[in-house]
Amino acid sequence: MDLEALRYPIGHFQRPEIITETHISTWVTVLEELPKRLGNLVSELSTEQLNTPYRVGGWTVRQVVHHIGDSHHNSYTRFKWALSEDKPVIKAYNEKEWCNSVDAKIAPITLSLNYITALHARLVYMLKGFTEQDLEKAFLHPDGNEEVGLSENIGRYAWHSNHHFAHIENLLIREKWIK
Repeated sequence: MDLEALRYPIGHFQRPEIITETHISTWVTVLEELPKRLGNLVSELSTEQLNTPYRVGGWTVRQVVHHIGDSHHNSYTRFKWALSEDKPVIKAYNEKEWCNSVDAKIAPITLSLNYITALHARLVYMLKGFTEQDLEKAFLHPDGNEEVGLSENIGRYAWHSNHHFAHIENLLIREKWIK
């Protein structure tokens, strides 16, 4: 398997030209289901399995689980900023360095699994309450001064959920840890 396929097992995020209610509903369902799907996938893994990188040079399963919590925490905050301010410039963070912190490298994954469950419950509750006006709000990402609409951000994080889930699932299949 080539490096690009290992890095992007479901491909890159593709923003639909027109984001429909069906897209939003599908994406919110992905976000709603991620905590249970992820927990079912990783909760029985051994320490050795959790400390296995999903690809050569990649993060370990443990780091990926903690990264999902960190990343989705930042996304939740971005939603809140965009809802409460007019096109705020969000704070970027160095995800690679966050994944090298001691908690990301060695903390029990139950900490992030529990956090993801609570965070996604709040996130989904908020997203299901969005009005059409809320979906039109946006924030500015400092990398390239890119404007990101909240409707697009829902899609990005649904993709992000499936992207990292696939990293872990593909590793487990390659190693024959699951069928």
